[in-house]
Amino acid sequence: MAYQFFAALVLLVSTAYVVGHRRALSVAAGRLHDLHSLPAYHGLFSAIGVFVPMLAVFVLGAPLVNWMAQSAALGNFDAAIQADPLQRSVILRDAVSLAKGQFGGDASPELQQAAADFKSVLANGNWAVLGLSIAAGLAALAAAFGTIKVPFRARKHVERFTKIVLGACAVVAVLTTIGIVFSVAFETYRFFFDPAIKGKPSVTSFLFGLEWNPQAAMRADQGAISTAYGFVPLLVGSLLITFIAICVAGPLGLFSAIFLSEYASQKVRAIAKPILEILAGIPTVVLGFFAALTVAPLIRGLGEAYGLNVASESALAAGLVMGMMIIPFISSLSDDVITAVPQSMRDGSYALGATKSETIRQVLLPAALPGIVSAFMLAISRAIGETMIVVMAAGLAANLTLNPLEAVTTITVQIKTILVGDQEFDSAKTLAAFALGFVLFFVTLLLNYIALRIVRKYREQYD
Repeated sequence: MAYQFFAALVLLVSTAYVVGHRRALSVAAGRLHDLHSLPAYHGLFSAIGVFVPMLAVFVLGAPLVNWMAQSAALGNFDAAIQADPLQRSVILRDAVSLAKGQFGGDASPELQQAAADFKSVLANGNWAVLGLSIAAGLAALAAAFGTIKVPFRARKHVERFTKIVLGACAVVAVLTTIGIVFSVAFETYRFFFDPAIKGKPSVTSFLFGLEWNPQAAMRADQGAISTAYGFVPLLVGSLLITFIAICVAGPLGLFSAIFLSEYASQKVRAIAKPILEILAGIPTVVLGFFAALTVAPLIRGLGEAYGLNVASESALAAGLVMGMMIIPFISSLSDDVITAVPQSMRDGSYALGATKSETIRQVLLPAALPGIVSAFMLAISRAIGETMIVVMAAGLAANLTLNPLEAVTTITVQIKTILVGDQEFDSAKTLAAFALGFVLFFVTLLLNYIALRIVRKYREQYD
């Protein structure tokens, strides 16, 4: 159904554009300057007039047809079965599978009839929706054809539609963010204050606790397992790995940006910048393999050569590879902001006798500082949210340490670990992941606020 609808949609929308464009040329009779809007706007007006009603019929009709098909399938069973949500969902799942030819067991006569009714109603309803959408599109095309006149303001209608679409996209983005925040906040509230949740910690013990162990004894032979939800070891581990990463990516990214923007020729820049940005496209799981199989053994071997006790999984290994990952974030953005500094500032510095290096240090970098700070904060936020590299290179041990040679874990790794597999969303262990996500949200928000204050303080306006 979807393929036929989108094929008809593309065909009718394309036809509407051509018809509208030609209609505008026809009514102008060779005097295009008499038209209020260009023929292209008349074509877009016709295309939009076909697109909107067709899409509306499909969006409203497809769920209605699916509901009617499910009701027809359920009508073959007793009312008691239909009233039970679990049995109803099982019946619908089996009926849909049987209708698609994917049911592997022996189907009862009722189930076979339910599948037949589901398939019949769904097919007929889909064709009806397709026919209605085509009819709505043709009717809209006829209306648009009659509307196109010499004084018709097609451009204003197209621009108004574009503004509505852009506003709707912005609203969806904002509502999505609000929904994420409220969903995480609701589960976090349950974690701390829901009396039905057993073993939950207090807010202070969570935020300032020095031990993290969300595990609890499942059997009597496991003995007493001390369950603790202290957030501090996870925060320290996240900041330690992020600090190592930014120490690697900061100088390399900034210096490479300075070289590409001020020293490299156009030929070298055209080759070096895309190669550098390839690092941003490497999957993090691949970087995790590289960290676990190459970097970590190398660090351990070097540590043993100097008599140091290096863990097989260490914060240093994860931080080094994570620093490689975020280099493009710093280099690419810093290169853009340095290049955007007006050439007149360079010329003025050279006219005063400054060398290229002095111009970079005393003119370009201060002028580009807000953008450079934004690049660094974006890289830090990306590093704090990284998971796979830390899982494979730093481990899962929640050690409270600042030693980069020991194993640590991060907030995102623990969220991933807690939510792997089947979960009970009425247990403190599962809800702890939402609390971690909620606190991580405020950590990144704080970093962004600091970056914004720095940018506002040092921003300068140039003509």
